[in-house]
Amino acid sequence: MNVLVIGSGFGGLSAAIRLQAKGFNVEIVEKRDAPGGRAYVYRQDGFVFDGGPTIITAPWLIHELFELAGKRTEDYVQLVKLNPYYNVRFEDGSVFRYNGERNEVLDEIRRFNAADERGYEKFFARTADIFTTGFDLIDKPFTHLTDMVRVLPDLIRLQSQQSVAGFVNSHIKDDRLRQVFSFHPLLVGGNPFRTTNIYALIHKLEQEWGVWFAMGGTGALVQALVKLFQDLGGRIRYNAEVAEITIDGSEERPRATGVRLADGTRLHADTVVCNGDVAQSYLSLIPSRYRRKNTDASIARKSYSMSLFVIYFGTNRRYENIAHHEILMGPRYKELVEDIFTRKTLADDFSLYLHRPTATDPSLAPDGCDSWYVLSPVPHLAGDTDWTVQTPKYRDAIFRYLEERYMPNLRDHIVTQHTIDPLHFRDTLNSYLGSAFSVEPTLTQSAWFRPHNKSEDVEALYFVGAGTHPGAGLPGVMSSGKIAARMITADAAVVV
Repeated sequence: MNVLVIGSGFGGLSAAIRLQAKGFNVEIVEKRDAPGGRAYVYRQDGFVFDGGPTIITAPWLIHELFELAGKRTEDYVQLVKLNPYYNVRFEDGSVFRYNGERNEVLDEIRRFNAADERGYEKFFARTADIFTTGFDLIDKPFTHLTDMVRVLPDLIRLQSQQSVAGFVNSHIKDDRLRQVFSFHPLLVGGNPFRTTNIYALIHKLEQEWGVWFAMGGTGALVQALVKLFQDLGGRIRYNAEVAEITIDGSEERPRATGVRLADGTRLHADTVVCNGDVAQSYLSLIPSRYRRKNTDASIARKSYSMSLFVIYFGTNRRYENIAHHEILMGPRYKELVEDIFTRKTLADDFSLYLHRPTATDPSLAPDGCDSWYVLSPVPHLAGDTDWTVQTPKYRDAIFRYLEERYMPNLRDHIVTQHTIDPLHFRDTLNSYLGSAFSVEPTLTQSAWFRPHNKSEDVEALYFVGAGTHPGAGLPGVMSSGKIAARMITADAAVVV
């Protein structure tokens, strides 16, 4: 049975490996000249820059893929556990050093506000309960309404209508600690003040299983998965942009039959798995006459995650005071989030994620140098920002901020740089509205309410990636590949 996978991001690779290991004949078609999707790698002037994502959690989802093939992860890629996971820095000069050592986390809490220790203990106990319930949901499909009904009692018990920030704030009083334990939804495209408290499970996930890094960068993990897929007999076709998912409309229900590439090449398949942005894929690759559920109007009604502004840069000196992952909190928190998600206004201030992989792996830069990226959440393209004008201004403002507060004389030491903005997400990554994480992870856009892994409109068409169930982030997109592979395997058995 032939399967075509559109896109070589982590969702597509996860599905492709699982299906190839099950005996399917799988080919991946990739628009760009190298694999990874959002995890594409930029190489410039001797520096290596991971496009993103850079935070690896739930490592067993990676190990599972190698085990399916009777292989060992360590024979393909080396994963190392980080310490600290992050430094969270505030403008008053305080720094919360966050890792998986419980006593050290408690010491940090006491250092910030001893009165919050008891509240944190209650918060952590509840995140354990949320994790047990929530993580059990992420590798199961939500194709039918009955799937949602099944989990409603647990969602009600956990008060899932409450936001992550609301949940944290009900236990912790110090404003800085509230930010430390509620910012995580931003890593998966969510507004902490709107994202369901189910996403508080990220804290338990990190505490229990750690935050990891692939030596050589996230791109090394992508290459390891590509090699595993090819070792199993899978094929990847690069520079192969898909212009259309071909559909047989002669039957009672339309059925995917393959793809037509931008160069006119037609590839046949019994099943198509799409790792492209789910909204843009429906709009661009499937004619509207075949879409009764995922219409143009229904896609427009959904709310979408923010976009990102990312500067990749190399310095000819090392900044040893900066950790591998740094969260740099600005002067505003909720107000800035509202600017990004609700008002869709580009603010003058910002909170940043600063990534320094050379803190762990110096080989990603020339000797004595550091490889970096700095990421700022920004509104998606429904806002009125003209990025052709704002990009250089915003870049310079971020560099000034970093130089003044954290990295002395930074601009004197930058030897190479590359910037992406929301236009890149729209035009290169084919993401609707230039959203970086697709459909926003609110309660009413989760599980059954989220775009389904199995298309309701077209037979033999499946979706993986950030915009479909269970959502964004490495565990989410890899689980979407697991779900789709299981469904395809089950459906193939029925057909046979």
